Amino acid sequence: MRGVISVHRNSSHGRRLLLTAGLAATALVSSLPAGPPARAATAASVSPRPLTAAEARTSAWLDSQPNGTAAADRFFQRLPKGGDLHNHLSGAVRTEYLVQLAADDGLCIDATMTAVAPPCGPGRRPAADALTDAGFRQAIVRAWSMQDFPRDESGHDHFFATFGKFGAATAHRGKMLADVAGSAAVQNQTYLETMVTPASEGAKKLAADVGWDTDLAALHTKLLAGGRLDQLVTDSRNEADAADQEFRTAARCASADPDPGCRITVRWISQVSRNSAPERVFTQIALGLRLAERDQRFVAVNLVQPEDGEISLRDYRLHMRMLNYLHGVYPRAHITLHAGELVPGLVKPEDLTFHIDDAVRTGRAKRIGHGVDLVHEDDWRRLARDMARRQVAVEVPLTSNAQILQVEGKEHPFPVYRKYGVPVVLSTDDPGVSRGDISQEYQRAARTYGLGYAELKDLARASLEYAFLPGRSLWRTDPVRKGFRLVEECSVPQSARCERLLAQSPKARLEQRQEQAFRTFEARYAG
Repeated sequence: MRGVISVHRNSSHGRRLLLTAGLAATALVSSLPAGPPARAATAASVSPRPLTAAEARTSAWLDSQPNGTAAADRFFQRLPKGGDLHNHLSGAVRTEYLVQLAADDGLCIDATMTAVAPPCGPGRRPAADALTDAGFRQAIVRAWSMQDFPRDESGHDHFFATFGKFGAATAHRGKMLADVAGSAAVQNQTYLETMVTPASEGAKKLAADVGWDTDLAALHTKLLAGGRLDQLVTDSRNEADAADQEFRTAARCASADPDPGCRITVRWISQVSRNSAPERVFTQIALGLRLAERDQRFVAVNLVQPEDGEISLRDYRLHMRMLNYLHGVYPRAHITLHAGELVPGLVKPEDLTFHIDDAVRTGRAKRIGHGVDLVHEDDWRRLARDMARRQVAVEVPLTSNAQILQVEGKEHPFPVYRKYGVPVVLSTDDPGVSRGDISQEYQRAARTYGLGYAELKDLARASLEYAFLPGRSLWRTDPVRKGFRLVEECSVPQSARCERLLAQSPKARLEQRQEQAFRTFEARYAG
């Protein structure tokens, strides 16, 4: 889940975020590197690359379309968008489908619109009632998502509270994946990294049995004792096997008419509940990294739950030290971290100054999720330059940032990251809760930051380039700053050398598939 706790505040919290948004905007603009003032906060500062003839004609067609037209909407849906690298499975499922799952499992809805186990006594209604009672269904949808949410209230609190309300309806990982993968396929994506919590109860019990030890090496040894951590790895793989089978059944992958989601390449990221006791956080990190080294379906770990939570703030640097130590034990597993999902007024000023930096330097993150508070970090220009040099990508869900933090437009560091050459990948975060999709993210980026077709195309390419897929890339090193240039082996199309690379590299194969999709897409608009 995106979060299993909610941070409760009164309505002044939401108003405080709205009041401080202007301060964040001022800090962002005033901190930008030297450049033309009128364009400083836009992505136009990124040097345009030469266009092919097909790209130029496609770009001209897009530029001729007013925002919001049906033709423009179709363009963004059809645009090959590669992968979604920041996606929480339970938060990505369509809310209406979660209601259906709750009904199928015989769950009840209590007075707070929370799904609970039966029986449905006084003050509770069967979730199945929502299938025939439209008013009841809409009340659940509003409680479980951001639909119709008032902008003068705390989007942060409502957003995170939804996970506790629909959590009981998320027992079917495979069915949820079928829904999410099907939506991704409709949006013309080919790859998905989605977050789940493997062996959650087992990890919680092991952590409680072992307890906390400030000696991280000793603590890891205790987890391994008696094969208990390896048993959790086995349990997690069994969960994944069951989810795979449930997915294939729900999506009819073996039938003559399979769901389009069957074509999506899926990898799992193991979630860690950062607002938990330190022994549980350490256990979940160790399990996720060990699992990623032993099962190719799992690729990374990520810390979830509100970054501004009491324990998350208190133990942030401790969590980064845990990651640093365990990365040394499991160097082949990847780390991507929610970091900088903060704004002034949400936390104390000092908490805005180091989270991204610590995630990159100590936590060994290869990607950062959100990164909204960049310009509040100590020596943020050095940090941005280092992220660009080390190719640490930023997963940017624009809609989520607007809903949770009220940060959008020129207040968002999206153009700053691009100005410094930091790889940016557009993502959805929790599209079920947000009531959006990846096409909306690309359209929002284009409209807000004046992006042309070539820039959108390269953002889509980056979504596969910075995916945690094995094998060599189709592109030469540092493509964001140096341009997407084919590796030498594939400089001659369909050569034997290129075919060997594609045969050996899952990453290159997906990238090649994307390039073929771009050619088909551009032919539609280029005449």
